Amino acid sequence: MRILFLSLSALVVALVAGLSFLWQPILWSYVIILPAIGRGVVDMLQTKQAIRRNFPLIGNARYLMEMIRPEINQYFVESNSDGKPFSRNDRSVIYQRAKGDLDTLPFGTQKDVYETGYEWINHSLAPVHPDPAEARVLIGGADCKQPYSASIFNVSGMSYGSLSKNAVLALNAGAKMGNFAHSTGEGGLSPYHLEPGGDLVWQIGTGYFSCRDKQGRFNPDAFAERAALPNVKMIEIKLSQGAKPGHGGILPAAKLTQEIVDIRGVEPGHDVISPPAHSSFRTPLEMVHFIKKLRDLSGGKPIGFKLCVGKRHEFLGIVKAMLDTGILPDFITVDGGEGGTGAAPIEFSDSVGTPLNEGLSFVHNALVGTELRDHIKVIASGKVNTGFALATKVALGADACNAARAMMIALGCIQALRCNSNACPTGVATQDAALVNGLHVGDKSQRVARYHRETVKSFMEVLGATGLARPRDLKPWFIMKRVSAMEIRSYADIYPHLEPGQLFRNPETTGMSRAWAQASVAQF
Repeated sequence: MRILFLSLSALVVALVAGLSFLWQPILWSYVIILPAIGRGVVDMLQTKQAIRRNFPLIGNARYLMEMIRPEINQYFVESNSDGKPFSRNDRSVIYQRAKGDLDTLPFGTQKDVYETGYEWINHSLAPVHPDPAEARVLIGGADCKQPYSASIFNVSGMSYGSLSKNAVLALNAGAKMGNFAHSTGEGGLSPYHLEPGGDLVWQIGTGYFSCRDKQGRFNPDAFAERAALPNVKMIEIKLSQGAKPGHGGILPAAKLTQEIVDIRGVEPGHDVISPPAHSSFRTPLEMVHFIKKLRDLSGGKPIGFKLCVGKRHEFLGIVKAMLDTGILPDFITVDGGEGGTGAAPIEFSDSVGTPLNEGLSFVHNALVGTELRDHIKVIASGKVNTGFALATKVALGADACNAARAMMIALGCIQALRCNSNACPTGVATQDAALVNGLHVGDKSQRVARYHRETVKSFMEVLGATGLARPRDLKPWFIMKRVSAMEIRSYADIYPHLEPGQLFRNPETTGMSRAWAQASVAQF
């Protein structure tokens, strides 16, 4: 192909030169021909891509098609139920609710209700209309001096840096309009989180951004100063994230602006990779004392922690530390292995961490089995995008739910899968100023608020259809799942629940006896 390319190039150049004696304007074709030949020569000389080297010029078509492959799949190949991680139907209902468009479904479900994995909720012949006030959750235990009334549905952690400033501004403004909370993500507090005035959950990750010293360690004075801000309603210690548990957060160097360098206190020109573990505590016992330290420094605001469940005995070690000291978090956020991220190694996204349903059920049962559940709120985070999805997590024990990617889609995200490249075409997950300017804060903030309102409304309608007036009355046996072509089981069968104190009295009946015996307050 290289010899053919050179031969054809020489022939075309000679042919145009010859024809110019008959019609001189044809020489203008060199404006196209010569750059194309130059590109082909460059392809032949480069050594990184064999396709371009062996097929000069035309080999570039392969890389062009690869570049736009996600868009081709979305718009021309996938069916309404295809598409990962969110199907066309999933994205459409978010867009419709965010825009205030018609969101009803004509002609019946497009799902195969006899397919393994299909889920539904059992309704009642005596449906009710739940009070909208029941869609709020008071978070704060006995030691909390400033409890927070949270919505049952909130914005999960997404950092400025991973998201653009306009995306953060729109999310927070939407949270203010809709009276729900917006988690900062581990990237710390930025001016764009604070400017609109929406309620914030300040997430403290292993990098201690916004409260770190020059060595990257926790700075109590910086924390106390920012925790006192009126926008900050709760503080969340991030132990791990569902999309990459056991791996620190990643902000690619391509998205690292000088402003982000100043906010985070990091070095420019390099990927910002947070440590995989906290330096302020190394054991469950040290961790619960750190919770108390943050509660005291914040003036008694709700303090919790977020994790993706891994080794069960490690979480039970934290539970034992709570019991030994009497120091309890005000809330625990359970993230699922299916959770989203701006950037993660494929091994971690695909193969590390417990999925949300299993992790949520385990945490709920561990707290029930030790009689701590009534004192700690549990929040579920991981691919919650509809009222039914919210209902399934509440049935498994969640008091509230957080969503990240669904809120991004409400902002206008088209699932282009370019979050890690700084080339997000909608301006949501990029620091490219030209792309960011395309995201209009005023319009998108209204979309976020509207999507939240309609999703909570749909959840309350689903709840009412079951004949229940309060979310806390929704139990696992209300949710059904087809586990094979011939078998249907309820969540209560799939995820057995413990009785209060059962882990104390009869650990051998809980399925946790080995992990409970192995759990230690002295080490993870």
